[in-house]
Amino acid sequence: MSNIECANQKILQIVAISKLPEDLPHAKNTLKWLLRLQPKADESLRLAALAHDIDRAGEHTKVKRLDFKDYSSFKAAHAKHSAEILQSILEECKVEKSVVEESCRLVSLHEVGGDDRSDLLMYADSISFFDVNLPHYFRREGWEETLRRVIWGLKRIPNELWSLIDNISFNNKDLVKIINVAKKKVVDSAFC
Repeated sequence: MSNIECANQKILQIVAISKLPEDLPHAKNTLKWLLRLQPKADESLRLAALAHDIDRAGEHTKVKRLDFKDYSSFKAAHAKHSAEILQSILEECKVEKSVVEESCRLVSLHEVGGDDRSDLLMYADSISFFDVNLPHYFRREGWEETLRRVIWGLKRIPNELWSLIDNISFNNKDLVKIINVAKKKVVDSAFC
């Protein structure tokens, strides 16, 4: 088994123990969207796509939203912790140092982007939220919180990529309505 295969297996094993049923499909789906956006994505990007939310798998060690004064601080801590977990896995699998450093850098930035590569990961993560996580999130959190989260998610994606979300089928009419309300709010706020 190669070092990269070792890392992929360990990442997926850890993500699979998450109490959230969408975490493992989201990890795989984020990689799918990354490859759709950038078919020639290198190993660092691929590993980062699989591991970007690995923090959420550890029920007792994950970063909890309630421990932070605002959503941005929570997301930054989550990204940092996920990068730390990934670094440990990659080093254990003896992945090349440059791949370790770049994968961890990407994971630490996956919530905010900042350069072409971390932006790409952020876009794939965001689109995958709509593709996989949204129905679960809505069932757990309800209308208002889901609307807030969808607005936040749409702001992370360039408008020209919104058509990818439009092509996702939702069985729940409330989700379609939330997305449409959120798009209107994002567009309206851009003109204020």
